[in-house]
Amino acid sequence: MRVFVTGASGWIGSAVVPELIDAGHEVIGLARSDAAAAALSAAGVKVQRGSLDDFDSLRSAAAASDGVIHLAFKHDLAFSGNFEGAADADRRAVEVFGEALAGSDRPLIIASGTLGVAVGRVATERDGHEAAPATADVPAGPRARAATAEYVLSLASSGVRSSVMRLPPTNHGEGDNGFMATLVAIARDKGVAGYMGDGANRWPAVHRLDSAHLFRLALEGAPAGSTLHAVAEEGVAIRDIAEVIGRHLNVPTVSVAPADAPEHFTWLAGFLGFDSPASSALTRELLGWQPTQPGLIEDLDQGHYFRSTPLS
Repeated sequence: MRVFVTGASGWIGSAVVPELIDAGHEVIGLARSDAAAAALSAAGVKVQRGSLDDFDSLRSAAAASDGVIHLAFKHDLAFSGNFEGAADADRRAVEVFGEALAGSDRPLIIASGTLGVAVGRVATERDGHEAAPATADVPAGPRARAATAEYVLSLASSGVRSSVMRLPPTNHGEGDNGFMATLVAIARDKGVAGYMGDGANRWPAVHRLDSAHLFRLALEGAPAGSTLHAVAEEGVAIRDIAEVIGRHLNVPTVSVAPADAPEHFTWLAGFLGFDSPASSALTRELLGWQPTQPGLIEDLDQGHYFRSTPLS
């Protein structure tokens, strides 16, 4: 297949690309910078220059493809405090893909998230499909992204083999600069490894190589309208994560009161208190996916998160 991938040079995309190429697919990757274009070319990817705001570029690339995997997201905008703006840009790009692929039965797979899908209990692929998930427990940005995911699922009725890949808040592995790396950086800066409240709240996790494999399986065989969970571990307690960080940095592990969390954890405070475990049982049954990479605690214990962890 000729596959158009946005975010192809990013953290997950740079794992998805070799997964696709090794399986015999041709990859066209969106690149908004010279550096991204060079990295993609070196990886054997045909470059499509543009950004999520270049609708003509997105439309032409999608129309010329046999399928689209949409991984790009304006993380810099989201992490600066404007998650709503990033989610809005994501929605507009996805609408372009939906129009380009309508009536073709070609696959469109987008990345979404498990965080907040079912707060306080184990979420399944059947959860989170209400028309307007507007609870006080879930911030506006994630609600907007959930609405985009529902739009993508609705494209199944328009002749698009659409799938939503819900990713855990951490797709871990060497080179990760996301949530886990940020927690390590905060602990180094503050001199303590913190967690909120009693730290019993759980986050699901997956190694990025396992999630990359699932993206390929979805491209090749997920039915239209599929919700998939790229979850290897249903829930890892945040306190357990903090204890590993404290041990590796040789700093105390402490509880941070929710009222003090915004000052201590900055932007991460809005997410860190979620108890949001998730299952992938239905996904595994549907596509035969079996994660094989190390779990989160084992990956943290390998030490690579502690070599260089700039605040991001």
